[in-house]
Parts: sequence; structure tokens; C-alpha cells
Amino acid sequence: MIFSRKRADEARDNGVLDAEETPSAPDRGPYDVSEAPEAPRLDLGSLQIPAVPDVEVRVQADPQGVIQQVVLVHGQNALQLGVFAAPRSEGIWDEVREEIRQSLVSDGATVQEVEGEHGPELRARVRTPDGPTDLRFVGIDGPRWMVRGVFQGVAAADPASAGPLAACLDGLVVDRGQEAKPVREPLPLRLPREVAEQQAADAQEV
Repeated sequence: MIFSRKRADEARDNGVLDAEETPSAPDRGPYDVSEAPEAPRLDLGSLQIPAVPDVEVRVQADPQGVIQQVVLVHGQNALQLGVFAAPRSEGIWDEVREEIRQSLVSDGATVQEVEGEHGPELRARVRTPDGPTDLRFVGIDGPRWMVRGVFQGVAAADPASAGPLAACLDGLVVDRGQEAKPVREPLPLRLPREVAEQQAADAQEV
């Protein structure tokens, strides 16, 4: 019996799966925290970023340590990450992807939907003050969450060049938490305590 992640969660909730039928954890992520393999990661609350050589994690956070943006950088490539609440019964990437496509088209971008390693994704060429820029939008539905990634640089047009950034996406862990949240609400991201404390100390010295 073969189960997708979503179908397996639904079956488990409905009492369909017994111990012998419980599916094994997926062989790559993004993983739910309940099924993630052990590995060194940077804990940002709802997102845990795997430690991948030569990948820089850049975050924008407010004075309280609440993260507004997470971007992973490797060479000339970048991957912006977001994680959002989703309903238990179904994924939201199909709906979100169509909204992104419509927004891009209305802004004059050239958009193409293709089948990527994680399923349907969008590849767009947008106009910027510095000239045309390629973007690649990837979405992964998990149990009550969705991860959205936006690749920039060469990796946007050539997924094979994503290398370490693709490894980061495949090793992500999502800690959704148990509290109810509105669908599509960003899940909370925070700096690790020691980083937030150092940031606060640096701000006081300025």
C-alpha cells in the first residue's frame, strides 16, 4: 500500500493505518518535525535550516528577534523561504501558485508553469531597474503547512545549478506547532535566543 504524505496523514487521523502499515518517513524534505531525520540545523522556530557548506543564511529581524525574511545565499544564487499554515484536509500550493502566476502576468512578467522535482512550479522573467531577472517559485505542501521557495540567479532558470540551495530545501524541517492558525498565515520565525540576545546587546552599544 503506497501513501503520499497527505494521504497518510489523513488515513492516520481516520484510524485507517495500523502499526504495520504506517509509512516510512520521506527520503527527502521539507520534512515535518515529526518525521525528520537527525541532522545539524539552525533552529528558527517554525523552520529549521540544515547546515550545508558554503550556504549563508541571511535573516531580517525586528528588535524583538521576530524574523521578517529568510534568504539562503550560495555564490550568485539565492533562495528566499517562507512557511505558511494550511488546512489539514488539503494542500494550498495549487491555489497559491495560480495567484502568484496571475500577479506576475499582471505586472508584465513572462511566466511558465513546469513540472519540477517538488511538483508544479513557476518560472518567471520579471522586469527590474537592473534589467530582466529570472525567478523560480517552488511550493511544497506538508501536514498543515506549506513551504514556498523563490530561487534567484542562475538557479532560477537552471534548476541543476541550484546545488547546495536545493540541498537546503530538501533538508528543511517545519515545526508547525499545534495551535490553530488561519490558512496562509505565515508561521512564526524567530532568531535563536543567543543570536537575539547578541543583537540586542549590539543595538544598545550603538
